[in-house]
Amino acid sequence: MTAFWGQLLDGTDFASRLADAGSAVEDALDALLATAPLAGEIGRPERLIEAMRYATLGGGKRLRPFLLIESARLFEATGPGILRAAAAVELIHCYSLVHDDLPAMDDDDLRRGRPTTHRAYDEATAVLVGDSLLTLAFDVLADVGTDSDPAVRVALVAALARAAGIGGMAGGQMLDLEAEGRFAADGRPLALNDTQILRLQAMKTGALLTAAVEMGAILGRADRRGRDAVRTFGHMLGQAFQIADDLLDVESDAATLGKAAGKDLGKGKATLVGLWGVDAARSRLATLVAEAEDALAPFGEPAAILRQAARFVAERKN
Repeated sequence: MTAFWGQLLDGTDFASRLADAGSAVEDALDALLATAPLAGEIGRPERLIEAMRYATLGGGKRLRPFLLIESARLFEATGPGILRAAAAVELIHCYSLVHDDLPAMDDDDLRRGRPTTHRAYDEATAVLVGDSLLTLAFDVLADVGTDSDPAVRVALVAALARAAGIGGMAGGQMLDLEAEGRFAADGRPLALNDTQILRLQAMKTGALLTAAVEMGAILGRADRRGRDAVRTFGHMLGQAFQIADDLLDVESDAATLGKAAGKDLGKGKATLVGLWGVDAARSRLATLVAEAEDALAPFGEPAAILRQAARFVAERKN
């Protein structure tokens, strides 16, 4: 832990910082998903905890927890509680992937280059895995080990709950299912305009990315101005992430992505790439990266790594 924070504050390059944060978050997740029950828990069923570990450990870039860590660093906050909060964000992200992959949702067979949780285990177990990861995230944030100030813990819980719930990720998934025509009498996808697509994507994808940087600011005791600045950054980053994701879905392959490619087009999903075309989408992506970087202008050089994160999001290959 001490070595991790020392390296974080010493100012390594972006790739090293992302890798170091990912490794530290992996260790934190491993500890949170131990087989031994916590105080107040009656027990941890073997199959459930095994499947939770399968769905969470050993994969992914850990971008969302990285954003939380770097946002906290921007406000000179350090310590083990930040890793706990970062792990809580990743628990929510992993829960969403498990549930999104279910046959009732996106019906995917591959995630992070291996079988999805419901394929590796079964659908009932996958539902319980998602439920358990979701609730564990809030358990982590509510614990005094995350922050000694109860007001900070409440603010963290509120920020993550609103990003993950009806007005954020879960609500965005419902809008996505509606856009696919899942509930239409004729089953045909809906023709959404760009405003509707942006709203859907801001909820389903952008809300959690924005919450990650905002939670870092909360841990750093940022004032309203600082918190608003990182929220603006997170909002622009979320839009950029989704456009980059949609471009990858069109232009990449399953081996590179570690999940099915071309699935959005196959399901008739509404995306900005589909509505505007690849060239216009790429132009908008570049604009969003510039706007995300501009949002961090008040912080100067200390925000350099977060600016690089915006470019990383736009240029990533999976």
